Amino acid sequence: MFAAIGAAVDDQTDAQQFMFPVTIPLILSYIVSINVIINGDPNGPLAFWLSMIPFTSPIAMVMRLPFGVPLWQLLLSAALLVGGFMFTTWVASRIYRVGVLMYGKKVNYRELSRWMFYKG
Repeated sequence: MFAAIGAAVDDQTDAQQFMFPVTIPLILSYIVSINVIINGDPNGPLAFWLSMIPFTSPIAMVMRLPFGVPLWQLLLSAALLVGGFMFTTWVASRIYRVGVLMYGKKVNYRELSRWMFYKG
């Protein structure tokens, strides 16, 4: 996702508006994981789903490991993380393909969504 942002903008100040949606899942997963996994139930439903969603699983699953995680949950989390990585790489490549050629153009979220499905 950071590569897509880097390809879409040509100014560091423009990049700041796109950094927030990428970093907020990481920050929220850390805060929620501390409250739910360490101080609460590490095998509860919220801890399970946090460790399965690709944007939150790197933090949540690592926090759950010391409490004992079934092997199938670990493998499912890893498979979903790899699938999420491949999907975000595909999205970043679509944005990069168009974004490199659009030097100097102001970018917004609508424009980025057009770039993902641009045929040309």
